Amino acid sequence: MTQAPPTDDLASRILAGDRRALARAVTLVESTRPDHRQDATALIEALRKPTKDLGRQALRIGLSGTPGVGKSTFIETFGMALVEGGLRVAVLAVDPSSSRSGGSILGDKTRMDRLSREPAAFIRPSPSATHLGGVARRTREAVALCEAAGFDVVLIETVGVGQSETMVAQMCDVFVLLLAPAGGDELQGVKRGIMEMADLILVNKADGDLKPAATRTVADYAGALRLLRKRPQDPEGFPKALPVSAVTGDGIAGAWAEVQALARWRKDQGWWDHARAAQAVHWFEEEVREGLLSRLRRDPDLRRAMADHAEAVTEGRLTPDAAAAAILAKL
Repeated sequence: MTQAPPTDDLASRILAGDRRALARAVTLVESTRPDHRQDATALIEALRKPTKDLGRQALRIGLSGTPGVGKSTFIETFGMALVEGGLRVAVLAVDPSSSRSGGSILGDKTRMDRLSREPAAFIRPSPSATHLGGVARRTREAVALCEAAGFDVVLIETVGVGQSETMVAQMCDVFVLLLAPAGGDELQGVKRGIMEMADLILVNKADGDLKPAATRTVADYAGALRLLRKRPQDPEGFPKALPVSAVTGDGIAGAWAEVQALARWRKDQGWWDHARAAQAVHWFEEEVREGLLSRLRRDPDLRRAMADHAEAVTEGRLTPDAAAAAILAKL
């Protein structure tokens, strides 16, 4: 049986920037064992005040994109540019889990070979465990651990674009949407919801024969963004679309400059703290929901009641709404 390390020792090592301790801590917060959940909660609490006192606030960048758009290649090129600029970078890459077997490939470290060898970088792939929102349930806690470990930038890569995969926006400061050139109906594919959440749209693969197509695609998305209602948390000109190439590095410095400009403006205008406070409330409510579901699974009486009501719904004796109301009444 795996033993969790003492919370105080682990916390002090994380604050000292120990990457091995950080990896163990992420494993701890991802565990579903009740005793590990208690230790994980204690660890996050132990890190909260020291992190605040040390003024450690990493820039959290969420990154989503259609499958095959080159997210891993972009993150490696982008991350290497930040590391070469003297920054410490953490990458939390969420891989999709199979709905049948529950397994994940977790191959992001292999695809980010150069970045994974950098002492100033930390890459952690995690399974989504079929959790909707494009992120693993405990990604938020992993972000807090990376922040406590002194990383300047935390990149959160989601499993891919879909209408349910916008939860990453609830844990980041800047949300980047990565798209391919000449996507055709891709604008329809990503839907209005994720377009409204994106702070920056980057059209990747703007090199070689695809460069003209990428330029046209940027213009198309820039036009689409102008049709959206201006958000109060955005300065003039945002959100915006830009071309980048993860292969040649073209546009990478410009994209980073835009991210920094947006983050600075939001800090100066008070939107940064406002957003983080709203995110904290969101995740508090999520934990309450998950806790209620967990109680339903653990309590023998409630499990039996769930089974009985499920049978009644199957046989048509109860509607799903009435059955759910009866279960909730028992809580």
